[in-house]
Amino acid sequence: MTIFNSLRTSATGLSAERLRMDLIANNLANAETTRTDEGGPYVRQVAVFKPYRSFESILDDKMGGVQGVTVEKIMKDKAPFRLEYEPNHPDAIQEEGELKGYVRYPNVNPVKEMIDMISASRAYEANVTVMNSAKSMAMKALEIGRG
Repeated sequence: MTIFNSLRTSATGLSAERLRMDLIANNLANAETTRTDEGGPYVRQVAVFKPYRSFESILDDKMGGVQGVTVEKIMKDKAPFRLEYEPNHPDAIQEEGELKGYVRYPNVNPVKEMIDMISASRAYEANVTVMNSAKSMAMKALEIGRG
């Protein structure tokens, strides 16, 4: 495994975690959105990661080629919407029944989003640390070569 492989691997992690943080920020920004273009309240979005391997590493599996992570898809969370009784709200349910007067709010829990944001931030920082370490090792190797 070369130094560039570790940089590529960390780069995949940085890219995936950046997207994850963007989704979390979007979820928090829409935590109170009761009406969207699709109709109904905003639905929380979650990134689904999958292992990534380069074509080179698939061909040469014994050499331990570049591995990493990539975003497989962005899913909508299937958790139920939060219901709050607000009969004067413009998006309150008007049909007769037990839900009349309730408003459907997004299935976004700000506490859970903040925990996910801290987790994504730590994973991002870890990948930056790996990249900085690889860069430092490369610089030391160049200094030895000059020596």
